[in-house]
Amino acid sequence: MASFKELIQSEKPVLIDFHADWCQPCKVLGPIVQQVKAKMGARVSVLKIDVDRNPQLAQKLNIQGVPTLMIYRSGEQKWRQSGVLSAEAIIQQLEYFGA
Repeated sequence: MASFKELIQSEKPVLIDFHADWCQPCKVLGPIVQQVKAKMGARVSVLKIDVDRNPQLAQKLNIQGVPTLMIYRSGEQKWRQSGVLSAEAIIQQLEYFGA
């Protein structure tokens, strides 16, 4: 599997959903993120990263709570937000950053 650093180098925006299996808001956000991917299609990449399975990455990125969403483009973090957001709000951010 590609490294995190490789995955975020994309020219198109990369939406990352940091989540955990035990997290109730994460379960609410999951289908919303799927909706976003369905609407945006190939214009965006979507990654779901379990913080319990990737504790070093979560610590490195200072993930304090889940769910946390991030948008990367060309290896650079462009946006970060914790909590549950609507599909429209997420799509608005992705379009702002070039999706």
